[in-house]
Amino acid sequence: MLGKDLLGLYETSAEDITLILDTAVGMKKLLTQNLKKLPHLQGRTVTTLFYENSTRTRCSFELAAKYLGAGTVNISASSSSVQKGETLIDTGRTLDAMKNDVIVIRHPMGGAPRLLAKNVRASVINGGDGMNEHPTQALLDFYTMREKFGSFRGLKVAILGDIKHSRVAKSNLFGLTKLGAEVTMYSPATLMPQGIERMGAKIASSREEALRGANVVMGLRIQLERMHGGLFPSLSEYDKFYGVSKEHLKFADKDCIVMHPGPVNRGVEFTSDVIDGANSLINEQVLNGVAVRMALLFLLCKNKQGGNENNG
Repeated sequence: MLGKDLLGLYETSAEDITLILDTAVGMKKLLTQNLKKLPHLQGRTVTTLFYENSTRTRCSFELAAKYLGAGTVNISASSSSVQKGETLIDTGRTLDAMKNDVIVIRHPMGGAPRLLAKNVRASVINGGDGMNEHPTQALLDFYTMREKFGSFRGLKVAILGDIKHSRVAKSNLFGLTKLGAEVTMYSPATLMPQGIERMGAKIASSREEALRGANVVMGLRIQLERMHGGLFPSLSEYDKFYGVSKEHLKFADKDCIVMHPGPVNRGVEFTSDVIDGANSLINEQVLNGVAVRMALLFLLCKNKQGGNENNG
């Protein structure tokens, strides 16, 4: 049963993932009908607490909360009491004292959302922690896949890019394997975390092997800001051996979908003809992200109202 918080998909059951996706179906219907003033979370307050920069995640959580009728507060570490030395726990307890209901946190340190969740009454949602997890991005990815294919059983998902630094890749791997999909990963050896195959990933030895028969082709951004030292010669060299063009997509299933958590480095992870091509659902993912986050906020607030205070 979905508990007080959503901290990662490693410990989230397939049943809870399915519950969130099922709830998001109704939320997306409301969005497509342009119903953006709903009473579901009237009287609730959602705070986004971001210690790292973000556009898509932060904006979609804020819109999701507003569309459901909640009040929203945005806190950036660069302009808050964090700069005066306030600890994460003290920040959380301050928000608790203000009767805040949900805290969405992004933090450069893995495990920060879990630490916060243990010290506040508010529900905590992990908006990305270090190189650990980004569960809501994976959930919107799952929604996009299920909307296209109907089921995850036997689905072949190819994930290419900076696997080592990607919290998106890890959350996708944890969730997709629980749902019955097959996950193949491909990247330079310097960008592939050791032992990830023990978590259920299949490691491809070539770009063509990774793409062969894939129903989903997911690119990951090269995260230069997290790299210290030359993990590959250059971006043009990366594109030559690891980037995906329209020609490379011929190895995938003809009805495959192309996905990317964004922002995309054009001409690096994907060429423009892939990003803007008929197989691309990159823009659709953004709308699905709002629907999924609406569903999650609704479910967590409903659980708290019902007295379910266990960490999830």
